[in-house]
Amino acid sequence: MKYYSTKSEVIPVSFKEAIFKGLPDDNGLFMPESIPKLSESFFERISEMTLPEIGLEVIKQYTEDEIPTDDLKKIIDETLAFEIPLKKIKKDVYSLELFHGPTLAFKDVGARFLARSLSYFSASEDKKLTVLVATSGDTGSAVANGFYKVPNIDVVILYPSGKISDFQEQQMTTLGGNITALEIDGTFDDCQKLVKQAFLDKKLSKEKNLTSANSINMARLLPQSIYYFYAFAQLNDEQKKQAVFSVPSGNYGNISAGLLAQNMGLPISHFLACSNANDTVPKYLETSEYIAKPSVPTISNAMDVGDPSNFVRMLDLFGDSHKQMKEAITGYSFSDDETRATITRVFEETEYVLDPHGAVAYLGLEDYLETNSGTGIILETAHPVKFAETVEKQIPQKMQIPSHIQLTNLDKKSIAMSKDFESFKTFLEAKI
Repeated sequence: MKYYSTKSEVIPVSFKEAIFKGLPDDNGLFMPESIPKLSESFFERISEMTLPEIGLEVIKQYTEDEIPTDDLKKIIDETLAFEIPLKKIKKDVYSLELFHGPTLAFKDVGARFLARSLSYFSASEDKKLTVLVATSGDTGSAVANGFYKVPNIDVVILYPSGKISDFQEQQMTTLGGNITALEIDGTFDDCQKLVKQAFLDKKLSKEKNLTSANSINMARLLPQSIYYFYAFAQLNDEQKKQAVFSVPSGNYGNISAGLLAQNMGLPISHFLACSNANDTVPKYLETSEYIAKPSVPTISNAMDVGDPSNFVRMLDLFGDSHKQMKEAITGYSFSDDETRATITRVFEETEYVLDPHGAVAYLGLEDYLETNSGTGIILETAHPVKFAETVEKQIPQKMQIPSHIQLTNLDKKSIAMSKDFESFKTFLEAKI
């Protein structure tokens, strides 16, 4: 399997090259040259398969002979060493709980797979690899945990100062070791821009052996498609006929992974792209005009992205056709007030606790099911305890940290930095 750039200005590369480079030299994004179709027999037995078994079947289509099956199985087993249950909220509405991993967020899946894949390929490399990642919240903690103490790999995490939760900040800034956190005086978009500029500086990228752990990296994106298959496997035969996925969307990696799953043969009826005030993609779906804009801070901060990187992958999958994308995806955006009210109302009606991101997805699904039929699945992308300061104001219940989470009491270790690229470049040149 080869991976091409969405800008088509560079030659396709192997899976290993794609995940090491992170970003093509022409500033596009990598995509698989072909999307493999899974067999009918796979879907016939999917309900009897375990999560790792499904994951292995999906991912081996993309790695082919680059990672032997036994080695890939080990990577998948370690990546998916936690459950991803489908919980019923009410009739025709389910929550796919993606927060049972070590950092309580869906990004554990992609970050753990990427860390283990890079470690596998770099085992024979003499030169240390440096992973750059920009985060609007959960990516940073997932990457920090996934890569912590991984040999021969350093990680530099850029996050916007004052724009992530205390819980998220603690998870990514207290580890130390091979994890460095940079507290950027700006927005997530500024952080993301710095990472892209570093990759486009060919001398810096080559000399410092840079790669990315954002959802722009194929090894982050591909494993996210696994849990769409697993959600489908947990439905009964009647529910499988009309499954609708409502995806809280920020950088649009999650929904891009769902679209890959659909293209692999998963019979998803429809997608809902649900955003907060950062509504660039819903506006595109409505008007056919893509207008990037500065991100706006919200209580669902992992979705505070004004110019989502993965939108170009979505365009690529639909052949740049607004008409085709609009037929497959309905866009929604909701305010913080609507999000807060939904957390309260759903708890009162069902006793289910939504986090601010899942609440946005729930709102979109409610709107959609008013005029359409189907079995709705929201992606609950983060545990409510990560946003306790918001959630606890809306419901009469204190959030409890799950027993498997061990938060340290170590001091915060972060480096304050401006959004100036030269400052960031100087830091990288001196550190690595």
